Amino acid sequence: LQALAADGHRVDVCTFPEGETRSYPGVTIHRARPWGRVVNVAPGFSLKKLYTDLFLFFLVRRLCRRNGYDVVHAIEEAGFFGWFLKARYRLPYVYDMDSVLSDQLVESRPWLAPLRRLFEAMEGRVVAGACVLAPMCEALMDRFDRRRVSQAVVLKDVSLLQEDGGADGEPEDLRSELGITGPVVMYIGNLEPYQGIELMVEAFARAAASAEGTLVIIGGKPAHIREYRDMARGLGVGDRVHLIGPRPVARLAEYLGQADVLVSPRTKGNNTPMKIYSYLHSGVVLLATELPTHTQVLNEEIAELAPPEPELFGRALAGLLGDRDLRLEKGRKAAEYARREHSLESYRNSVRELYGKVADTCLASRR
Repeated sequence: LQALAADGHRVDVCTFPEGETRSYPGVTIHRARPWGRVVNVAPGFSLKKLYTDLFLFFLVRRLCRRNGYDVVHAIEEAGFFGWFLKARYRLPYVYDMDSVLSDQLVESRPWLAPLRRLFEAMEGRVVAGACVLAPMCEALMDRFDRRRVSQAVVLKDVSLLQEDGGADGEPEDLRSELGITGPVVMYIGNLEPYQGIELMVEAFARAAASAEGTLVIIGGKPAHIREYRDMARGLGVGDRVHLIGPRPVARLAEYLGQADVLVSPRTKGNNTPMKIYSYLHSGVVLLATELPTHTQVLNEEIAELAPPEPELFGRALAGLLGDRDLRLEKGRKAAEYARREHSLESYRNSVRELYGKVADTCLASRR
């Protein structure tokens, strides 16, 4: 939104009822208003999200009928809104694809597996109908027949530390509050099954047998926090695993700076987690699963990679905890890479490239 507004575009944003209101020049936020009180809409498919999306769709359609838009920038499931608007009003759309929705749906609801081909066909229509496709990584692009995509620009995420000016008040000192004396292993994010939290806790338990360290997990819903806290106790590391719940994004840099090792244990999906870019930018060494979700961005020079198996992942973690020089060297290279390849300016250039293609293909055909 900031990149588009800085280039002089006028942007109307349609979004869910939750979240803080941000003020950017040229940007107006419109919120869907479902009947009843809808809060805490979680990541992934849910009836609550589907219900809210219904009201979001009617909001989008009303604004499109009333205002003279040139293009719709549709993110994730809103791609189906874009497909409808193109068919109904000949309004072109960009499909901003952060994941493969058909995979996400079947993985979260295995009983829907018999309908996979139908979901894939529906998603394929949204991809083919977009005037420009904007996947957030190459792996998503490779899932679809490139001959059916008119134009594409890979729009990689940017580090959230780029504009992190910190938050008011004193920073939270985790070492002091939690009584930590050795190295800190840290994970930040939601605790949904695809994130590999079970793998991480089990691997830490194995690493803890031979290395000093404490695992701090930031984020998650109460039910998930209880589940993994119980798991840590069952593995005998309950006193060395701290699940402290969500923290403000504005304090992200403060928390990352207190870690000695960052972990991304994701076990499912092809999209690169957005947190990876902030992890790299922090200058703290990163341990990640050796899967396409990570390897399309990471390599052994800027991160430590290990198979998604508790024994091997734990061995890699123990190695990092016992080698301070290796941690510092890989962290330094990671920070240099993030500043060079994933700066705010490089991201803005990608947005300009994307909308240059929109102007050349979509808008030209409407004149």
